[in-house]
Amino acid sequence: MKLFRHFTDLPDDARGAVVALGNFDGLHQGHRIVIGAAAEVAKANRAPLAVLTFEPHPRSLFRPSDAPFRLTPFRTKARHIEDLGVDLLFVIHFDTVFSSKTADEFINEVLVEGLGVSHVVAGYDFVFGHKRGGDVGLLYQKARTLGFGVTEVKPAADMSGGVFSSTRVRQLLAAGKPREAAAVLGRPWEVEGRVEHGDQRGRTIGFPTANLELGEYLRPHYGVYAVQAGVDHGTHTVWTDGVANLGNRPTVDGVRELLEVHLFDFAGDLYGKHLRVRMIDFIRPERKFESFDALKQQILTDAAAARGILAAGG
Repeated sequence: MKLFRHFTDLPDDARGAVVALGNFDGLHQGHRIVIGAAAEVAKANRAPLAVLTFEPHPRSLFRPSDAPFRLTPFRTKARHIEDLGVDLLFVIHFDTVFSSKTADEFINEVLVEGLGVSHVVAGYDFVFGHKRGGDVGLLYQKARTLGFGVTEVKPAADMSGGVFSSTRVRQLLAAGKPREAAAVLGRPWEVEGRVEHGDQRGRTIGFPTANLELGEYLRPHYGVYAVQAGVDHGTHTVWTDGVANLGNRPTVDGVRELLEVHLFDFAGDLYGKHLRVRMIDFIRPERKFESFDALKQQILTDAAAARGILAAGG
């Protein structure tokens, strides 16, 4: 997959693509349907398959005081997009200047003059341009005279009638329901980052942890989770079962929010390495224990619970 962080002066082989449009935060099953529809058009037209998205997420610009909300920061999103067989990824820097473009300017300058799109595909709720002035209806209207095709993807839902959406995933994770969130995503939700040094208390009780800060990731419900942790080795990732605690560690008077991951039957130094953590199931909420010994006993119980969950197939 080729990545472009601009939409002007593109090489000839990056123009004329079938382009899926959207923020695609989470790359949930609804997003996959949009990109899948674009893939079908691209195959039929023998054209490159592309995705156009925005970084940072527009919400970060318009609502900077919001709590962290991202399901898939850029690195994660790009990896998931590449996994779908996309040829080209266009990442538009979303800032005050770009946000001032009208919907017509977005179509003319970005889609037509910049990308030279042959066809665009968007979900029913995709909006664009200054003050969200454009929608799929406007794309259809402009396409007639500007010479590109348009496909609108209608809302998709699971068997219970719940629509696939990033908002729904956020709500489920905040409620401590990673299994239900995974059903919307089509895969377990995961976070990734560099392993940082902690206070190393876990080593003293036989439970060393790899510690991650969540940064711009959404905060799921504080507590203990059964997880799978992946360590990058060249071009592939090696996964290991584990148990993790997300929160402020009140028993040890912690004030720093961390995701602390203990990998089962693992020996090695992870400091500074890139770690991916899949949240498989919620075990219990975070709470303060009367003593460090009581916490140690609970960790043993939590680890046994996580092993059972993961041995049963997650």
